[in-house]
Amino acid sequence: MILEEIYYGEWRPSEIKSTDPASQKVNQKISHLMEMLKNKLPAVDFEQIEVLFDLLSESTSLHSAAAFIHGYRTGALTMIEVFSGEIYRW
Repeated sequence: MILEEIYYGEWRPSEIKSTDPASQKVNQKISHLMEMLKNKLPAVDFEQIEVLFDLLSESTSLHSAAAFIHGYRTGALTMIEVFSGEIYRW
């Protein structure tokens, strides 16, 4: 049950991995390019690229959380409207 999974911390939407072949292709291209840059650039420059990727990952995670919350709220407000017949604005 979803409520039990949420309660016990077993439900983690941020850990969902895409099975979309297009996503897998993009990840392969990223890995290939990162390996190529690692071999071409001085270590200090490549470390800066890794820092950039870490920051992009953090930004993406924050955006994903905000999108999830917005989607959840929209779904909940939709259910309220459906069952009550009232329109809520936020």
